[in-house]
Amino acid sequence: MLPARAEAAAAALPPLVVEAERVAATLLQGAHGRRRAGQGDAFWQFRPYLPGDAAARVDWRQSAKADRLFVRETEWEAAQTVVLWRDGSASMDWRSSPALPAKRARAELLLLALAALLLRGGERVRLLPGPARAFAGRGALPALADALSRAGDAPPQADAALPRHARVVLFGDFLAPPAEVQAALSGFAARPLRGQMMQVLDPAEETLPYAGRLRFEGLEGEAPALVPRAEAVRGVYAERLSAHRAALSGFARAAGWGFATHRTDQPPQLALLALWQALSPA
Repeated sequence: MLPARAEAAAAALPPLVVEAERVAATLLQGAHGRRRAGQGDAFWQFRPYLPGDAAARVDWRQSAKADRLFVRETEWEAAQTVVLWRDGSASMDWRSSPALPAKRARAELLLLALAALLLRGGERVRLLPGPARAFAGRGALPALADALSRAGDAPPQADAALPRHARVVLFGDFLAPPAEVQAALSGFAARPLRGQMMQVLDPAEETLPYAGRLRFEGLEGEAPALVPRAEAVRGVYAERLSAHRAALSGFARAAGWGFATHRTDQPPQLALLALWQALSPA
């Protein structure tokens, strides 16, 4: 099952983390640079009580106004929330070979593996799109995976329920028109929220390893394209993909975000390590 695979991928990370800037120590401490001095006592919001919360943290006055328990959350605690999104559009279901995972499968594996590490470190995890609910505790991974399976294909969008100082991680192929990606990042940056973009691509989308007369059909309503000699356009294709990626990287940099790429023929631990380092203090 996907949660078990995600746990297995996360379990393979700590040795790599120790080898790369001792990120394992950060993992055990649950510190990723989101804790900000001077903000620990500032009230942020009331949130529903979650399994694992100490009873002493329940705000009984607020809870008495409703039929459920609420916890008083400070800005420091809100800063420990990581918001995760994966592209659920039809293009993510494509793969060039049965031996490779679909882009959506790899994106979801990476998302859950990262969530497993964050939950172990005491962080809270939210999904986009979805209800304003945070998952907490190591035992929350199956529930998070279930919520992910029902998350739909809405584009990434910042909402008013996202806490300040939270971090956002987006997984997708980001092959949409650059203006759409820029608009989404601008929405997050206006909150202001910072984060990471992880572009997940099939190797054939980078190398275009085809030859001869081919008909390419889109998965999201695009008009088909007939190419007389695929090998003749390989160079132009590579240039346009490089330009597209450079634009994405530029948008991310302007918004204060990080940008990285991952191919589905690569081990998921490589992308997981890059994300873990990016979310950790320098």
